[in-house]
Amino acid sequence: MTNSMTAAVPQELLDLKNTTAEDRVRWAAERFGDRLVMTTSFGIQSAVMLHLVTRIVPGIPVIFIDTGYLFPETYRFAEALTVRLTLNLKVYNPAMTAARQEALHGKEWERGIKGIERYNFINKVEPMERAVRELGATAWLTGLRRSQASTRRDLKVVHQQNKVAKVHPIIDWDNRRVHHYLRDNGLPYHPFREQGYASVGDWHSTSKLLEGMTEEETRFGGLKRECGLHENSGRADYQI
Repeated sequence: MTNSMTAAVPQELLDLKNTTAEDRVRWAAERFGDRLVMTTSFGIQSAVMLHLVTRIVPGIPVIFIDTGYLFPETYRFAEALTVRLTLNLKVYNPAMTAARQEALHGKEWERGIKGIERYNFINKVEPMERAVRELGATAWLTGLRRSQASTRRDLKVVHQQNKVAKVHPIIDWDNRRVHHYLRDNGLPYHPFREQGYASVGDWHSTSKLLEGMTEEETRFGGLKRECGLHENSGRADYQI
């Protein structure tokens, strides 16, 4: 097994474009072994990836970034799924508590793009970078889908982000396919779906999906969809 990727795209990666989500997970498990992790936000449709992946890779470390600003319903949803699916949950928190952040810096998320980016780095990016280091991860399974936002429209099945290989097993699924998977496997949506939410993050920067809005406009008032976890600060060697 190799922990690095080179510029030439192997045939095995090209083949992933036309295979199933399950086969993409199997490929990642075979290639990266115990260096493979996955993340979850316990969002609206998170049960899909949690179920799909853990059936194939039982015991895979599941990284959950707890910002301290999540809805109470999200914490309860996380607890229920953790027990039901026997998740190997690895919870990572910001180095600075929410109370200390607000006392020293105020509400960064109310200060435009720069404030949002600082908030996201402290509460999401740094904890994720710490998780990758501590778990020795070289590859990361995520549930991103192209239909979720304009920023994800061109995402590939596999690409390299900041020296970690990211694999998106359900990148080409639409909401109908997600719904069928949840229904067929008796899995729940996040409870906020029934209240009109299409996406759920921190309580202070998540809104319902109203008429005329896109899903990405329900986060941070539409100023910024990505929280930094899925933004590449370096060159992607593989994009397929």
